[in-house]
Amino acid sequence: MDTLDTAPTRTPLPAAPPRPAGALDLDGKAILVTGATGSFGHAFCRLVLERYRPRRLIVFSRDEAKQYDMQQLLSPTEHRPLRYFIGDVRDVDRLEMAMRQVDIVVHAAAIKQIPAAEYNPFECIRTNIHGAENVVRAALRAGVERVIALSTDKAASPINLYGASKLAADKIFVAGNNLSGEGGPKFSVVRYGNVVGSRGSVIPLFERLIAAGEPALPITDARMTRFWITLRQGAEFVLSSLKMMRGGEIFVPKLPSMRLVDLARSMAPHLPQRMVGIRPGEKLHEVMITEDDARATVELADRYVIQPQFEFWRDAEPAPPETPGTPVPEGFRYSSDTNPNWLNEATLATLLKEPRG
Repeated sequence: MDTLDTAPTRTPLPAAPPRPAGALDLDGKAILVTGATGSFGHAFCRLVLERYRPRRLIVFSRDEAKQYDMQQLLSPTEHRPLRYFIGDVRDVDRLEMAMRQVDIVVHAAAIKQIPAAEYNPFECIRTNIHGAENVVRAALRAGVERVIALSTDKAASPINLYGASKLAADKIFVAGNNLSGEGGPKFSVVRYGNVVGSRGSVIPLFERLIAAGEPALPITDARMTRFWITLRQGAEFVLSSLKMMRGGEIFVPKLPSMRLVDLARSMAPHLPQRMVGIRPGEKLHEVMITEDDARATVELADRYVIQPQFEFWRDAEPAPPETPGTPVPEGFRYSSDTNPNWLNEATLATLLKEPRG
């Protein structure tokens, strides 16, 4: 069937709502999002177009079909700032070309599926580690203002290649501030948990199995817990972190946890659960801040901030009033099983109704 026959219906964006107090003003800015055709990229671009009037909003990705679909969803006649760049984060020259006269970069491109990374380790490293290096190099050469990279809870004490590659990427972005010099780009990282409804996550899997009439839902382990965040919440958190970043921080939102057995029971109370065992490279519980990270971590009302351990960082410029925070206690660990904040069925039902990009 021809692609035009299956193109999604264009959905005009609503009028711009009031902006949160203290948000970074993106009016007139040029913004580039790597991996922008993914679930997060859709949500982030949509939020920016709802709330701001950027000079340019550049969709940078390597899949022309997904870019085509995105163009149909976000009509170019209504959203003139959108630009679609075919490119790969493995190609530093293409990145540098795309970043010309860009103010802000959000780096979301990555190989994210644990089994795919384990089976294709060279490809994972080229995209997640070499790609991070290329983004830093291109941003330095192009002279952008701010770069914020998306990370994952799996980067803390990693036991799989995906987590290890993202830990390496986090280190690259934090250390990128060493290369900036005075007035150069600032680099920071956002680290959060499982995204409700994102491609490849367990919630769409459960929904497909329920719709197909499966007799039971597969559970890897009855004890397993995870942090949860929606796409909209993730996009909002990136925007707020862009505002408060000074360079080198890892921002970690305060999120609710839920056991997978409770998630399955909430989605399909009529179905039994079938234990299938933990997959290779999978953890029982996710950790976003380890005890070692805690020594450099401060707590704010809605997030934790792992501060960089640079001698020059603390005195480089005064911290904004909302960012000093309170040091977390000795031995602090932010883990999905000991988290005091838990999702219940009613809250989960609300999250499942949110748009998924």
